[in-house]
Formats: sequence, C-alpha cells, structure tokens
Amino acid sequence: MRIRVTPGTTVAGDVRVPGDKSIAHRWLLLGTIATGRTELRGLPVSFDVASTARVCAGLLGEDELFRWAGSIGSGNPDVDHRIAIEGARRDLLQPPSGPLDCGNSGTAMRLLSGVLAASPLSATLDGDDSLRARPMERVAEPLRRMGAVVDTVDGHAPVAIKGAALQGIRYETPVPSAQVKGAVLLAGIGAEGRTEVIESTATRDHTERALRALGAGVTDLPSGIGVERFDVPSFSGSVPGDVSSAAFLAAAAALTGGETTVERVGCNPTRTAFLRVLARMGAHVEIATTGEELGEPVGALRISASHGLQGIVIAPDDLPGTVDEVPVLAAVAAHAEGQTRFGGAAELRVKESDRLTGLRDLIRGLGGEAAIEGDALVVAGGGLKGGTADSRGDHRMAMAAVVAAVAARGPSEIEGIEAAAVSFPGFTATMLDLGARIEVLG
Repeated sequence: MRIRVTPGTTVAGDVRVPGDKSIAHRWLLLGTIATGRTELRGLPVSFDVASTARVCAGLLGEDELFRWAGSIGSGNPDVDHRIAIEGARRDLLQPPSGPLDCGNSGTAMRLLSGVLAASPLSATLDGDDSLRARPMERVAEPLRRMGAVVDTVDGHAPVAIKGAALQGIRYETPVPSAQVKGAVLLAGIGAEGRTEVIESTATRDHTERALRALGAGVTDLPSGIGVERFDVPSFSGSVPGDVSSAAFLAAAAALTGGETTVERVGCNPTRTAFLRVLARMGAHVEIATTGEELGEPVGALRISASHGLQGIVIAPDDLPGTVDEVPVLAAVAAHAEGQTRFGGAAELRVKESDRLTGLRDLIRGLGGEAAIEGDALVVAGGGLKGGTADSRGDHRMAMAAVVAAVAARGPSEIEGIEAAAVSFPGFTATMLDLGARIEVLG
C-alpha cells in the first residue's frame, strides 16, 4: 500500500498504544507450559504475536487461541479481550504434525526454541523468507550445550529441535540479545541445576521479570542472571502498552512541535533508553510509573519539543538498549541540527530487513543525507526535503518513514505502510487521530 504524507501539521494528543509484543510473546509461552488456566488481557492484535499464539494453540490443541490468532488481519479483536490458556506443562505438549510456522517473528522462533528444548518432543520451526534469513545459531549453540538436539540450515531456519533432559550451564552471550537470553532462561527452568546467562551489555529483562513475579528462583549476577528449575503456575495479567510503538508517536510530536501523552505504557527501564537519547537530542521527556503488572512497571509517557533538536553520538555500548528504536531515532536525527552517529550498528543488518542499508536509503530518498561508515550509520541532519521511501516490508522502517515525512519541507510518498501491522496495527489511523495528514494512494 502506498501513502502520501503531507507535512505542516502538529502531531499532538493523548493516546494508548497496542500491548507490548515482547512481553506478550513471553507471557503466551509461559501460559502454555503453566499448570492450569492462565488468563491474559491486552494482547496486541499484531501479526508477530498471532504467530506465537498459533504455535502455542497447536501445541495445546487450544481452540480459543486458534480463533484469536486466526482473527488477526480479518478484523479488530477487542484489545481488552480476555484470552484463556489451559496450560499443559512441557511434558504434556502435543507433538506437532508439521512445521510450526513462526511467520515473520524472530522472537517467537528463538524463545520457542528454548521452551521446546526441554520438552519431550521433536518439532521443526519455520517462517517466511525474512525470518529464514536471520541468524539462529546464536540460540541453537547454547541449547545444544544444555543437551538438546538442534539443527539449523547453514545457521538459519528451518530449525529442527529434539527436546531432552537438559543440564544447566553458564553461558556468555557473544552478541547481546534479549531473545538469546530469554531462550536460555526458558530452557533453564526445565533443566537440572542452575542456568546462568552472562551479558557484556544488559538487554531487556522481560523474561526474568515474569519468572520472578511467578515465584521462580531468579538470581541477579554481577553481569547477568541465573535461574533454577521451576514449574510455572497459572497466572493472569494485562499486557502493558508497547513503549517501542509509543516511540514513533513521541518522535512525531517532538518533530512537529506538539505534545503527546501515551497512557498505560510499559515503563521497563531496559526498554526506555531511547527516551534518554531523545532527551539528549533536546526533546522534553517525562515518564511516570503508576503501577506494576506481573513484574512490569506501567505508567504514562509525555513528550514534546524543546528548544530545537541537536545531533549526537550514540556509542556502540548504547546501541543494544536502543536497537529497535534506531529507525525512529534516525528519522529524528535527519531533522536535527548537526550530525548524528549510531556506532556499532552491524546488528541492524540482521533484523526484519537490512536496516543499516535501508535507513541510509530511506533518508536519502526523503531528501536528506546519510552514510554507512564501517558498522556505523551517520545521519547528516538539517532536515528533509520530502520524496519517496520504501519500507522493504519492515514494520519499523515503514513507521520511521512516516515520522520522518511529517516534518519534511515537502510531501512524501511511502510504499509498504501495511508492514506496520506486524507490531502496531492501526498505526496510520492513530497518526491521523493525532493530526498527521496521510492519504492512501492505493
């Protein structure tokens, strides 16, 4: 789908965003291996989460999950709809009759690998062409060390897993990754002995927060986390709003001189590093935590423009905490005064698309200047003239293009906006409600 974005308006207002898909994936998987009935609310109606729900439904024979997942894309399920999961414990999961389709979701494939590694069955995980291009050995290698049989195709999906009686290990991640950490921890709660994951840079901690809230033996280590064997009990929870989705609305407000407040959004400090980056660039940022949901802090985010945005340097050590927000931060950087440098950005090459090359081309296509220097993305700043951009089928690239375009000097056309539904169904409608001028061309 192609859209035209016409600048000149202010993006402002109060809004809620869909539930956090990183949290939703983990809660769905924990509910699947729990003992008894788990109830979840606020699951985002995104294609990625639907992929996890379908896989979980297949492993459980769970009709309600099948119906919910099947409705994604054909309508808009109520965001507050309560989904019930009759958990089966790992040893009672149903052997799949064919490959488990993870769609476009790397999170689903990697986390599910950890669950299945400690389950007494064999399964093959597959996905679309984009998912088949992403690295899977980073998860397969530690699971093999724990005792599972895991085969990849030249390091990529399809991933064939034969579960086993696992032993806990101490694993130092070569690349900081919350998905790898989560997979090893989910395998670790089904393993004998202690499992430890050591990271050079701390990554998002949704897995260990949920496990700790459910009563697992979770230990904080100087540079990592440890878990003991644990049988997951049934639970209930309401998924907080996705702060990564809120980032696009917040950035659009800051770029257009508006102010927006995102209510009931996740305030997990391992997910809000991008707010500190925006504040360094000159945006006015406030975040107020008002409660907690299954170990996750929840609150409100308010952001507005300040006295002009300035280019900055984002060091390689800072990138793991902002890697999902680099596309929207690059859109902001294109309008800042002076150069912004994203150091150590090689990991962007193995996301849903090659985001390193894609962001350079996106900014150039919209009338700005950007370059790749080694593994760094360098955005010149100074504003955008307007032009054309292609999402390359990547949800974050699609939304970043819209954010960049709302503050350009002239209109822009963006191809592939439908990709936003992977993580933020209704993104275009939300932007329209907040004042953006967007026209569907076909």
